Amino acid sequence: MKSIKDLYKIGTGPSSSHTMGPKSAASQFLARHPEAASFRVTLYGSLAATGKGHMTDVAILDTLRPHAPVEIVWEPQVFLPFHPNGMLFESLDGEGRLTDSWTVFSIGGGDLAEEGVAPKVNQDVYDMNSMSDILEWCRRTGRTYWEYVEQCESPDIWDFLAEVWKTMRDSVERGLDREGVLPGPLNLRRRANSYFVRATGYKSNLQSRGLVFAYALAVAEENASGGVIVTAPTCGSCGVVPAVLYHLQKSRDFSDSRIYRALATAALIGNIVKHNASVSGAEVGCQGEVGVACAMAAAAANQLFGGSPAQIEYAAEMGLEHHLGMTCDPVCGLVQIPCIERNAYAAARALDSNLYSAFTDGDHRVSFDRVVEVMKQTGHDLPSIYRETGEGGLARDYKV
Repeated sequence: MKSIKDLYKIGTGPSSSHTMGPKSAASQFLARHPEAASFRVTLYGSLAATGKGHMTDVAILDTLRPHAPVEIVWEPQVFLPFHPNGMLFESLDGEGRLTDSWTVFSIGGGDLAEEGVAPKVNQDVYDMNSMSDILEWCRRTGRTYWEYVEQCESPDIWDFLAEVWKTMRDSVERGLDREGVLPGPLNLRRRANSYFVRATGYKSNLQSRGLVFAYALAVAEENASGGVIVTAPTCGSCGVVPAVLYHLQKSRDFSDSRIYRALATAALIGNIVKHNASVSGAEVGCQGEVGVACAMAAAAANQLFGGSPAQIEYAAEMGLEHHLGMTCDPVCGLVQIPCIERNAYAAARALDSNLYSAFTDGDHRVSFDRVVEVMKQTGHDLPSIYRETGEGGLARDYKV
């Protein structure tokens, strides 16, 4: 598996697949052809179907247009075999003749891939790729997941996680402070601030749940407005992990060091899914985004409360299992409905998964690895209209 630095990416929303990935691809193609007189970029499949709502064109144009004119071609009905989020970059000379082309895919979490081309950088740093193997290592050595991360990663991993946590925390606090309407035709009002204010008026149990909702809404709304967030594992699901950890630190006074370790464990969970299945909504639906985020947050919470490796694995398993089959059906292609609410709800479910696991000894029948396998197959079995194209589910026939 790759470094967790490839999972936690600091960037701007609203979509890791549709905004961060295409922006990175445009930057790379521009570096290859600074001499180009113009560019043509063709977007395929899911990337084209909801690209305008996700501001894909804005990300590409902002990168290329300062250097040369850019034409965007939309092909929502054309799905390239390798991945639903395909892009074709073309450079042209002053006579309009093609000088080079590059087909690349935005595969989730801001990552790019080329069909048949092995990545040249960011090589594997983990020698185990399954939860069962890592759990067995924990049992054998007496160590836990964050110690495995520490063993495999470079020495600066804790500095990196400190920056991740600061960015997550800042996104919560910015989102709580802001009010108004989110960009786009839905005219959706921000709700994090009002949830936070109302939650403080309740007694402890309801207050706790309301605050978790507020924190998740705050980050998801920041993402929807193009604010700076951390992919965890994606932009669309970026509110779940910070909401849970921010709430636990505020309510239980956990130190930053313990939060960093929880983030390491959460990233390991996300990494396992990313390596063995996918975190791309266009490939496996929202189960790969919000479902994986819930699993990551559940594992992190369970670790903070002193869970054993087996209990942590069980918490993660439940967080993902009970999101199996979740479709990706963004209304108008915006990361707003149902995405923002799903972040809040998944944060609460992560805490429930943690609690449920804490009442057990960690023994259960269905392993996390098995759920990852099922999630991958389920995602491939979903019709394409339920995988980020904005053509099915809640998005179908929606008028603004």
